[in-house]
Amino acid sequence: MDFIEKIIENAKKYKKHIVLPEGLEERILRAADNVLVNDIARITLLGSQDEVLTKAKSLGLNNINKATIVNPKTFPKKDEYVELMLQLRRSKGLTREDAEHLIEDPLYLGTMMIKAGDADGKVAGAANATGDVLRPAFQYVKTQPGISVVSGAFFMVFEDENIGSNGVILFADCAVTPNPNEHELAEIAITAAMTARSIGGFEPKVAMLSFSTKGSALHEMVDKVVRATQIAKKLAPGLQIDGELQVDAAIVPAIGKSKAPDSPIAGNANVLVFPTLESGNIGYKLVQRLCNAEAVGPILQGMGAPINDLSRGCSVEDIICMIAITANQAADCY
Repeated sequence: MDFIEKIIENAKKYKKHIVLPEGLEERILRAADNVLVNDIARITLLGSQDEVLTKAKSLGLNNINKATIVNPKTFPKKDEYVELMLQLRRSKGLTREDAEHLIEDPLYLGTMMIKAGDADGKVAGAANATGDVLRPAFQYVKTQPGISVVSGAFFMVFEDENIGSNGVILFADCAVTPNPNEHELAEIAITAAMTARSIGGFEPKVAMLSFSTKGSALHEMVDKVVRATQIAKKLAPGLQIDGELQVDAAIVPAIGKSKAPDSPIAGNANVLVFPTLESGNIGYKLVQRLCNAEAVGPILQGMGAPINDLSRGCSVEDIICMIAITANQAADCY
C-alpha cells in the first residue's frame, strides 16, 4: 500500500464531514462521487440541488445523491449563520446587510458550517483563487489555540524507503508565510510535527534548517533558527527537534554524526523546517523535479479547523487525496 492509499484508508475510519463549496465544478463532482462510493468521508456540496444533480447526471455520476446538497441562497440555517457572523465580526465593521450577502457566497457558507459545528472540514480552490478560499477562514475560523501563524506543508514521497520515514519527509513552510520570525518559526515546527503524526502516521523528528550546523557559521539568520529551536522545545517539551542544522546533517546519517554528534535527530530527520518561504518553496520543487519525488500538498497547518486549498490545476485524484487529508486532520488535531 502506497502513502496516499494509507491516507485514504485511514480517513475511512472516521467518517468525517467535509464541505465542498464548488459544487458545480466537474472535478469536484467526480472526486465527491469517488469519495462517497468508497466511503472515505461524508460530503456536503454547495449549490442548487437541481443544478448539482443535473450536472452529475450529465457526467454519468451515480452517487452524488448520497451527498448533502445545500443551496447557499435558501438553506434553513441562513439567519442563524448571519447572527454568528455578526457576533464574530460586528466589531470589525460587519453589517447585517454585509453578512446576508456574504453567507450566500459558498466559500463563506462552507467556513461558517465548520464554525457552527455542522461540518468538520472544507476543501476548495479548484475554481477559486487561494486568497478567496482562505479569506473567510482567516476571518472566522482563525488559528489553533496557542498558534499565531498558518503554514503550508508538503509530504515528499520518495521511491527509496530508506529516506526519512519509510520514504517520506515532510517539508514546511512551502506555501504561506514569507519570512516567519523566531516565534512563528517555532510554531511552524510544532504544527508540522502534528501534521506528520495525524496524516503521515509517523513520529516526527524535526530538523530546523539553516546554512549552519551547530555554530559553524555566525549570522543573524542563523540566530533566528537557533532561537526558534529553543522556543519550540519550551512549547513542546516532548518533541524530538534540533537545530540549527544544514540539510545534509539533517538527513544523511554519516554527515549528521560528523557535524552534530550530540544531536538526537541529526542524520535521521523526517520533518524539515525551512527558515523562510522562499527556501522551502525552492527546496520542495527542486526535490520534486530532480529526484522524481511525489509532492503531496500543500496541507494547511495551524488553522482552527481543517481547511485546505486546491490548485486550480488539480486533478480529480488530487481532490480525493485532499479530502482524505482534511478528514485525517479533523480526526486527530481538532
